[in-house]
Amino acid sequence: MNECQERGCPRDVDRDGYCRLYGHLCASAGLAPVGVGLGVGLGADLVPADGAAAAAASTPSSVPSSGARQAMQSSSTPTPLPPLGSSERSRPRWADLVDMPAVAVRDPSTAVLANPSVPEAKRFCSRCRLPVGRGRDGQPGRTEGFCPRDRTPFSFTPKLLAGDRVNQFEVLGCLAHGGVGWIYLARDLNLDGSWRVLKGLRDTGDVEAWEAVVAERRFLAQVDHPNIVKIYDFVQHPDPVTGAVAGYLVMEYVGGSSLHDILMNRRQPDGTVDPLPLPQVLAYGAEILTALDYLHGRGLLYCDLKPDNVIHGQERLKLIDLGAVRHQDDRSGLVWGASGYQAREVIASGPSVRSDLYSVGRTLAVLSLGVHGMFTRYENRLPDLDTAPLLAQEQSYHRLLRRATHPDPNRRFASAMEMREQLIGVLREVLSATDGRPRNSPPTLFGTQPRSFGTDDAGDSPNRLEPALVASALSVPLVDVSDPAASFLATLGYPDPDEVIEALTVSGKSTVEVKLRLVRAHIDNRDVAAAGAVLETLVPVHSDDWRVVWYQGVAHLAGGRPEAAHRAFDAVYAMLPGDLDVQLAFAVSAELSGDVMTAAIVYERVWLTNRDFVSAAFGLARIRLGHGDWIGAAEVLDSVPPTSSQYLSAQVASLRAQLRGRQAADTFESEIIDAGMRVARLGLDVERRTRARIEVLEAALRWVAVRTGSSAAQVLGCKLSERELRFGLEREYRALARLAPPRSDERVRLIDRANGLRPRTLI
Repeated sequence: MNECQERGCPRDVDRDGYCRLYGHLCASAGLAPVGVGLGVGLGADLVPADGAAAAAASTPSSVPSSGARQAMQSSSTPTPLPPLGSSERSRPRWADLVDMPAVAVRDPSTAVLANPSVPEAKRFCSRCRLPVGRGRDGQPGRTEGFCPRDRTPFSFTPKLLAGDRVNQFEVLGCLAHGGVGWIYLARDLNLDGSWRVLKGLRDTGDVEAWEAVVAERRFLAQVDHPNIVKIYDFVQHPDPVTGAVAGYLVMEYVGGSSLHDILMNRRQPDGTVDPLPLPQVLAYGAEILTALDYLHGRGLLYCDLKPDNVIHGQERLKLIDLGAVRHQDDRSGLVWGASGYQAREVIASGPSVRSDLYSVGRTLAVLSLGVHGMFTRYENRLPDLDTAPLLAQEQSYHRLLRRATHPDPNRRFASAMEMREQLIGVLREVLSATDGRPRNSPPTLFGTQPRSFGTDDAGDSPNRLEPALVASALSVPLVDVSDPAASFLATLGYPDPDEVIEALTVSGKSTVEVKLRLVRAHIDNRDVAAAGAVLETLVPVHSDDWRVVWYQGVAHLAGGRPEAAHRAFDAVYAMLPGDLDVQLAFAVSAELSGDVMTAAIVYERVWLTNRDFVSAAFGLARIRLGHGDWIGAAEVLDSVPPTSSQYLSAQVASLRAQLRGRQAADTFESEIIDAGMRVARLGLDVERRTRARIEVLEAALRWVAVRTGSSAAQVLGCKLSERELRFGLEREYRALARLAPPRSDERVRLIDRANGLRPRTLI
């Protein structure tokens, strides 16, 4: 076992010199990769001084994918990009939700390497990819020379020295060594000495490296986004030895630290590394996805995302090292990628938007989990729940990572903005669960917040959920505006289900949106069979549309099949892990299926995140009451805000939970009196006020029956004595009976109850 010495990392390295835990190429003395062939070891690690973050450097695990080595043959000409204006330099998006830790930005001149060199373990021939420049018999290897196998020249010494002039740029020295060459710090003498970075080739004989730099120049000079390093120019300068012209990209200097270095700085004395806080990781992910969405919108792919290529600067996050960027329709260029971050299909079929998003998922996992073996045992999958307890604790985050890194590209997120939207939803949930402060946001996939269900406080028996009523109350997905019938559907509104069915039938339209609207109308009309018949026509072609699966769940629920509904909502939750409407449906179907523990966890998360989802509060209270936790039930019901339409129902339910949830002997007199005063303050309608008064007086009667002595106190106008309380209950039950329909069974039951409570009298 070899011990990695780079940056103090204590972990062992594999036979090719890569850290088994963190995946970077280790700079151990004398360590040389063995048997390096095509597709391995082409890159070289960023080696900054004291962790300085210089723009545009590549890390060791970035290698061209086999199957993509047609770059030297028939390279296609990319479609030119439209002119781009300067993007708005707004404050970082994470500032709205997360307070990110400050990152010190050092004086660039102090980041210059005192003795720039390329470790022998990172020296490879630019043509055959086998090791060159390696030492023997205790003697150091040559930094310049020829490959002994194919005589290709190599050079691993900087071509520019302090004081050299490249056009108007004065070189101060080397900052780091990247995958395709040295990175220099320079001043722009034409712009008052502004800091710039020059990125040059490692070896002027390296054709593939030259191709990567030319690619950067072609694509990135047009890119202008606050989360992406800025390319200013491309300049040339003769090699001081050979006279050959070398090219240099002129880039902005990005101060701060890479996400890799930020993670490594959390190393503990025992060698383990504390993962970054999940809110911070998710905020990073939101910024990364914003940058990728910008690139994808211009037909570009990043291809080489990993923590080393993302810098947390003083003000915002920036993607650096854009040498791997390529056009989405380019199938002939060289593809770079990082082991443990690159999707498997890239080797065979090339990169795509979905493979970029796979790399985002892997980056988030590495930063947040801190699990040993992310680049070995878990190189192509997520750790097990017992290995990564965070995934078990944060179910929505786990589902986000699972979708982003799914082996099947078609089951991943389709776009960076889609993934970002779900990630932000997960971030809101995580933050609210941490501090208990709700973070409401307007719905983006559903038309309105769901109608409340399970909030009816009428009757004496515990409230029972009716699956059909729940199905009708769940939210309705928004109509796809690109559907040919979208404008027609917008005119329907929400009239009687029979009218909707007739209008849709008469229209003769048969688009996806029309069929989905028809399904909803049938469900509202309690015709589950008709809804199922329409869904059967959609499933064979649109089974990957989450709305089809959603309506399958709603139909199962309306038909009284909660287990099947739960499976459907579970599938939708896997696709939309940050949507609260989906989580609410998942929770209620779990409760109706008997999995109350899962339901309680999700109900609580939904309620903590958004106080508009009152059904989640009632669901959580219902489950707590079922487990005898009346205090917890009352607590969640009391958190329903006064602005909610269900506030009074929640207050009555809380009152009932407190009065019924404990033994009479454990109740205090003051609690009985306070409950009576609470009823008087609520301003309930006649029926609800009468029922609430009955709750209080019956609790008082139970309390009087188990205590000794007398009390002069009163509750709701009745002295705390058995006789007075019975008279009070008789009056309330008779008042409630008068509100019931004449000659109804309910009225008879209430009168019988009143007669039974009346104390014995002479008259």
